[in-house]
Order: sequence, then C-alpha cells, then structure tokens
Amino acid sequence: MSAQITSISAAFVEVDPLAVETVVDLAQSLEPLILSLLVLAAVAVVLGGWWVVRWFRRPPGVRLQRLLGNYEEVAVLMHPNPDPDAMSCAMGVERIADSVGTDATLQYAGEIRHQENRAFRTVLDLEMESIEASSQLAADAVVLVDHNTPRGFAGSQTVEPIAVVDHHPGNGTGTEFTDVRTEYGAASTILVEYLDELGATMGGDGDGGFDVPAKLATGLLYGIQSDTNHLTNGCSSAEFDASASLFPGIDEDLLDRIANPQVSDDVLHIKARAITEKRVEGPFAVCNVGTISNTDAIPQAADELMHLEGVTAVVVYGENDGTIHLSGRSRDDRVHMGETLRHAISDIPMANAGGHARMGGGQVSVDHMNGIGPSDGVSLTEFEDRLFSSLAGER
Repeated sequence: MSAQITSISAAFVEVDPLAVETVVDLAQSLEPLILSLLVLAAVAVVLGGWWVVRWFRRPPGVRLQRLLGNYEEVAVLMHPNPDPDAMSCAMGVERIADSVGTDATLQYAGEIRHQENRAFRTVLDLEMESIEASSQLAADAVVLVDHNTPRGFAGSQTVEPIAVVDHHPGNGTGTEFTDVRTEYGAASTILVEYLDELGATMGGDGDGGFDVPAKLATGLLYGIQSDTNHLTNGCSSAEFDASASLFPGIDEDLLDRIANPQVSDDVLHIKARAITEKRVEGPFAVCNVGTISNTDAIPQAADELMHLEGVTAVVVYGENDGTIHLSGRSRDDRVHMGETLRHAISDIPMANAGGHARMGGGQVSVDHMNGIGPSDGVSLTEFEDRLFSSLAGER
C-alpha cells in the first residue's frame, strides 16, 4: 500500500519529497477502514462538486423542465388581473410541464377585464382558474410567472413557489429555481428561449414530439408585443430574437383577432377625459380621470396621452372602490417611470408603486390620502404637484 500511495501522491501533487514521505507515514498509521472511509469521502466530494457544476451549467430551460418532471402536478400562478405576457408565459410553462408528463393548472387572482386580455383568453381558448385564497391553489408546487412575489389573494404571503420566471424588479425567489431578467422587455421572451433550449419545433400540433402549437407560438409573440408596445418600447435584442424564432409557427388570423378587439364605451369615455382634462407642464402630462368602474382603462388612457406631440412622460390616475390606481408611461431618458411613481407616493402610508423605466403603476388608499392614521393627508392638487416634481426629478 505504501508504494501505491507514493505513486498517487507523485502523480497528482508537486510537493517536496519530504512532504510526500510525511503523507505516506500518516496514511500507514491509519487503520485500513478509516483510510477507506477517507478515500470514499474524497470521491464523494469530487463527484458531488462535478454534479453541482454540471447541473448549473445546464441551460435554464432544461433545468426547469427537469424540475417540473419531479412533480405530478403544478399550479402555474399569474399575477392578479393577468395580461397577455403573463398568460402566454403560463401557457409556455404548461407546455414544458406536459413534455415531462406533469399536469399544470393555470391560475390567477383578480379579474380579466381589459378587452385585449379578454380577447387573448377567448381567441386562444385558454383554460384558466380564478382563485381568492391560497387554499384554492391546484397544487402545493407553485410556479410564478411574470411576477416574483405571490399577491392578490388571501394567504398569498404563505405561498413559497418552487420556481419563479419573471422580468420585473423584486426580491421574490423560488425555492428550487429562479430566473428573473429585468433587462428583458417581456417574460414571454424567457419562455421562448426555454423552448429553443429544449429543441422544440415551432408551429407543431403538439403530437409526436416536443412541438409548439400555433396557439402557443401566437400567444408568446403577442405577449412580447403587448409588453413592449409592438417592439418599440423597453425591449432588448432578446425580444427581436424571440419574435424571429416564433414567426414560423404563428397563426396570423389568431394574432389579428387578439390585436384588434372591440373597445367598450366606458374605455372610450375615459380616454376622452384624459385627452380633454389633462394637466400639462413642460414635457409632462398628468390627468385625474375620476371615479371609474374599469381600472384597465387607466393604462390605456396613459398610452393614448403618449401620442400627444411634445409630451415625453405621462401619469393617469383614477379611483375605484376606495383605491386610487396610477399608471405611467415614459419615453424620456431622464424619467424612470417606476422610480418616479415610487418617489411620488413614498410618504403616503399603505401606498405602493414601481415598475420599469418606460412604464409603471401603483395604488394608493383614498382613506390614507385623506389623512387616516399617522399621515396628515394629501389633496389631489398636492398629489399632482408631487407627480410633476417626481417627473422633473425634484423628489
């Protein structure tokens, strides 16, 4: 055994001969069983390290697929009031889960009210479940898409997702898998990359292999378009690459039907009010559209105001059920909209806001605006002054 240990030491370690002799003497002094255990432990450490490195060097799409394969059923949870980006991401995770025999249930809190969102769900014939409490989740294993912290339903704070796929800023993580890319314009782009990493074929019928059906390809493309204003706002090169990858598999008729839904009368009224009653200071516009029944009309009104010549950033807000909802848009490099809204409401209790450089949103309790609790209250005029100050970088 002395000869074997000496040869191994000389082959792998370049040290002083005296050091080698010391190692040999130490090994000879050990009981054979102890020496064997030490050798096995060393081998285990090497193999374990090799496995960890190999696992994390796998593309994220492969790692997510293998993770989903460990479960019989998962709940794919979208953010409250899901938009096309969230819904298409959920569709993508469902397809990956199906490829490894895992059942996936698409779930969300809130409502689907925006005409674009309703058209997306109807045209693509999506099966989705609405939940009001964590007890209604279809499985213990939860995958979050297009957001990284569960919210919008009772018990949401107790949910620990196994995986998170998102492009929004935030600290939420999955217990086994986290992929948050804030530099991307849409979470759908991440799902397209997963499908490419898995060798999926765009435009297949879903039979006889890992194909991507036309409905899914169309949904993912529209998810990218909707979150980047048709590839003109807040997108990266990854969005263009993903769109090119999806193009061979889309259904143009389905895409047209989603992109051109009918608009309700109340949405048109709110857009008209935003245009006629806006307050403009320099390159910025702010408008209070009053009490509304459809909060999805607020971001649509903000989009409409961005067409005004000379206006580079806008904030539209309105009240619904005791809460003021804000939506902002920016094409001004000086205005990070998410940070702008966050600063504007920073000292109002129970208020929250945030988002990306080009778009953001938030909610403020009317009671806290009026001074309930430790706050002295803020009038609507003062609130608009805050918004303008934040847009100008003065808060």
